[in-house]
Amino acid sequence: MKILGLSCGTRNGNNDTMCRVALEEAQKLGAEIEFIHVFDWDIKYCSGCVACSRGLVMGKGMICTQKDDYAALFDKMAEADGVLIVDPIYESGGSGLFHVLCDRMGPGHDMGMLMMADGQLKEQGKEGLDPKYLKKKAISFVGIGGSDWACRVETDHAMLAMSPAWKVIDNDYFSWSKDVIMQDDKVERMKEIARNLVEAAADIENAEWKGKEGACPHCHGNNFYIFPGTTKCVCELCGLEGTLEVVDGAFKFKFAPEDEHKAHDTLSGKKLHGDDIFQNEGRLMNLFKDPEFKARKEHYTSVIAPTPSPSVG
Repeated sequence: MKILGLSCGTRNGNNDTMCRVALEEAQKLGAEIEFIHVFDWDIKYCSGCVACSRGLVMGKGMICTQKDDYAALFDKMAEADGVLIVDPIYESGGSGLFHVLCDRMGPGHDMGMLMMADGQLKEQGKEGLDPKYLKKKAISFVGIGGSDWACRVETDHAMLAMSPAWKVIDNDYFSWSKDVIMQDDKVERMKEIARNLVEAAADIENAEWKGKEGACPHCHGNNFYIFPGTTKCVCELCGLEGTLEVVDGAFKFKFAPEDEHKAHDTLSGKKLHGDDIFQNEGRLMNLFKDPEFKARKEHYTSVIAPTPSPSVG
């Protein structure tokens, strides 16, 4: 078994240290471990070119126009049995580097689309995708913040696991943690997170959520978008729609049981989403041939030029 730890913080800072605390515990349990300080790797922004989703739609497999270390990093994640990401909290949510990782994971690594693309390739008599990309996996997240601005980070972090449909085991954050290595309760929590991850990776088919019960009974998310003037809301993590009601003095998120198959973290929900993406990408590709579409694009491209970067001669 292999456990991979990723730190998105400063070199040898709190995130590196706490990631290593967990990895050391995993190693004691017999796991092979690997640590990556993500800032050491060349990870570029997602350019939004949609080559990844179109490549899957067109049966070309996994492609990306960015030439950097992301493919190698994803391979490391795909080859591991369990992944731990430790990330600094700057403004309540995930760090900028983490969001880049999340954006790059995107549709090009969506399990629903990967499964459809794998099927398409095989139908064409070609070799399917590498099985490691379709492998079930356990993943956990920890956010480390220097103040109490931290409550957004759980949803940000869990979003990364949505695309590849990896099973989230723990999703925690530590506030007021400038001196976290001296806070024994948090050190012990990191060790517990490691033990939970190793246990889950050893039996992924039966792996279960080990964190605190969340407000959403499906994904354990705690962030909701409330439609103004109503009790209607949508879980910002799994996408289920329902209502927030006060039950026994506490908010309770309720959704129709027959809608649970639409959740974004289920294969059935991914299939629905993947079907929508396939149709939308096909429609967009056809639209590029439309004269009116081309005329509008040409007009707004010529209306105003972007201001050049001052660092570009």
